[in-house]
Amino acid sequence: MTIRVTVWGENVHEQKNKTVAGIYPDGMHNTIAGALNRDAGIAAGSVTLQDPEHGLTAEKLAETDVLIWWGHCAHGEVQDAVVERVAEAVWSGMGMIFLHSAHFSKPFKRLMGTPCNLTWREAGERERLWLTSRNHPIAAGLPDHFELEHEEMYGEPFGVPEPLETVFVSWFAGGEVFRSGLTYKRGAGNVFYFRPGHETYPTYHDANVQRVILNAVKWAHNPAMRLAEPTVAPNVPVEQALEPIEERGPKLHAAGEEGYR
Repeated sequence: MTIRVTVWGENVHEQKNKTVAGIYPDGMHNTIAGALNRDAGIAAGSVTLQDPEHGLTAEKLAETDVLIWWGHCAHGEVQDAVVERVAEAVWSGMGMIFLHSAHFSKPFKRLMGTPCNLTWREAGERERLWLTSRNHPIAAGLPDHFELEHEEMYGEPFGVPEPLETVFVSWFAGGEVFRSGLTYKRGAGNVFYFRPGHETYPTYHDANVQRVILNAVKWAHNPAMRLAEPTVAPNVPVEQALEPIEERGPKLHAAGEEGYR
């Protein structure tokens, strides 16, 4: 089964910052999608903030198994109606991966229900990512730790709910540590947050980072049919009082499963 991935990119820095454009001439979103497409089991495409409905129409989300989100300076420009559409898709079973500064995006805050704040410093420091869950599928094929020579620092406290599992913890040359790979379940959808990815550094060209995102896509994918109405709370009236448990056995034995309700 081919996993259908949509990479959502803010696509602002690439157009305004020459350094970013030099590192990602096709945009970060297309760099990420291109790396994923090297896997025969994945078909990845991209959409951006500038597309109609930010590229995330109901039809697009219906055909997306896993959505990847990168945003930074234009969180406020994302339409609230699209945010709700994305949240409902996750609740119904679509996988979701948030990268780097997407911790402050509207969809991440909507799904987490918390401020999602943190401390930060942009100083091009070395980041060392340690595996804290070696047997987790997102950690497959990775060493016990790997380094990024230059990255933006994120520091604790990180204002998110307690995760299902912490897959990575980062240490920075300035001394801070940060929970860098967190998994969540929201409705029927699997959600992963992965910290690295500041726009002025070639992070998404790194082989280990690409491996994490690839593994995360496969982990987040839910092959089951989407829930049709994940936000509906139907009233189910009792048609008849339940009979005492001691009376059920003889009736089941006499009538069989089909004759008893």
